[in-house]
Amino acid sequence: MNTDMFKYPIIAPPFTLIFREMSKKELEDYYKWFMSVMPKRINILIQVVKSTPGFGDWEPNYLPESLDKLGEWFVNQVETRTRTDEEIQAIIAKSPPPLKNIQISASELTNKTFSMAIDIGMYLSQVFLKNIPVLKWKQILNGQKRHIDYGQPVFGSFGEIDFNPVYMMVVLAYGITHGTKKGASLRRLYEIWKKLA
Repeated sequence: MNTDMFKYPIIAPPFTLIFREMSKKELEDYYKWFMSVMPKRINILIQVVKSTPGFGDWEPNYLPESLDKLGEWFVNQVETRTRTDEEIQAIIAKSPPPLKNIQISASELTNKTFSMAIDIGMYLSQVFLKNIPVLKWKQILNGQKRHIDYGQPVFGSFGEIDFNPVYMMVVLAYGITHGTKKGASLRRLYEIWKKLA
């Protein structure tokens, strides 16, 4: 990973991010916090990408084409660490019975990778908003704890489907570690969802 020219500050949300366990007030505060830090976090992302050798010419202009180089950059940044025994046991304990006997991966994304996924999700959200102005942010609350995006900022204007840009970037990061996703996957994701708007 080449981010030596710009020290990347890992995002530090003042929340647990265990959304189903957070109170409605905490979730509302999280939503406000997310929106308030977005400009700063996108600026940090821009600085770290452009300071990486080979990416100084990246144009963060919020056009779909900007996702090509950003995806290429992200592929080279994703890192994993070894999960602790405690983490593996916690995953097993929370899994429903049919999943208790499956093999849990011994690796997990690093905090830096999760942070970059959040920042790229924020940038991606602005690409969507600039190019598909009918999109609107919303937060899933009010008795919908079983919803996969409960408590998180999502776009709710893709018909019956919600789009969570941060979650999608985390999924992309996992896909990169498993070799099922590549740099072009970021732009492809945008193009697929654009058709649903």
